[in-house]
Amino acid sequence: MTRPVKAAILGSGNIGTDLMRKIQRIGRRLEIAALVGIDPASEGLGLARQAGVEAIADGLDGLMASSRFADIEIVFDATSAGAHRRHDELLRACGRRIVDLTPAALGPFCVPVVNGEEHRAAANVNMVTCGGQATTPIVAAVSRVAQVAYAEIVASIASRSAGPGTRANIDEFTQTTARALEVVGGAARGKAIIVLNPAEPPLVMRDTVYCLSAAADPEAIRRSVREMVDQVAAYVPGYRLKQQVLVEPIGANSGFVIPGVGPFIGMKTSVFLEVEGAGDYLPKYAGNLDIMTSAALATAERMVGGAA
Repeated sequence: MTRPVKAAILGSGNIGTDLMRKIQRIGRRLEIAALVGIDPASEGLGLARQAGVEAIADGLDGLMASSRFADIEIVFDATSAGAHRRHDELLRACGRRIVDLTPAALGPFCVPVVNGEEHRAAANVNMVTCGGQATTPIVAAVSRVAQVAYAEIVASIASRSAGPGTRANIDEFTQTTARALEVVGGAARGKAIIVLNPAEPPLVMRDTVYCLSAAADPEAIRRSVREMVDQVAAYVPGYRLKQQVLVEPIGANSGFVIPGVGPFIGMKTSVFLEVEGAGDYLPKYAGNLDIMTSAALATAERMVGGAA
């Protein structure tokens, strides 16, 4: 058997800890060698020690000073955009490859089922946002059947699953997700909205995707979307359609207008999704965080030679 590629995770919070457990549970080509944080008393580092994973509480500097660093080939960054800029500079200089789960976006956007193969050799890839991981594949599915003029998504997540980082970066979330709908999904124009749902008990992540496209066979669009949902569900088992894909014609007399563009004639596709987490470390309602760690693992498996 091919030896596993050793990986380290920067960030011992919710996302980093969940990713550690995912790698241990389902990683095929990766072995978690170290979890890195800055708080020796953090729960994540404690769980790493219990699992036999080296727990480093001195940040990246501590990792680079560790005897294990020489064996590590790929590093996941689950810290912050500001910290990632320094991490990227230091890690690239050492020849380490990076999967970035922060909003820094120094490397290309990567959504595994859409463009994961294109970035297998990249030095640094960015995992966009949770909304981007959930909805960009749907826009891409419509785009491969008919040219998409406009894509709009609404991501609704449990308020409990939105930490201070998410709350402080709402604008970045909407801008980055909208850009991914265009760059990766293929839409001429994208728009993203996020809703923090305060319902108790917390609801799982829900995503609504609207695509306005050129005229095409409705069943071909539905089939393409269903196939894409199955592909995403291969690495995010809780990813599913909430109801049948709706495809309807938009005629010349409908009065339908694309914001900032003008009247539209063609097809409107509406897709309603639900994303439930696997419960590795995060609660199952936190599908927004789970899809990020699942996508990061699937991307890294591709980068080191596996198939997601």
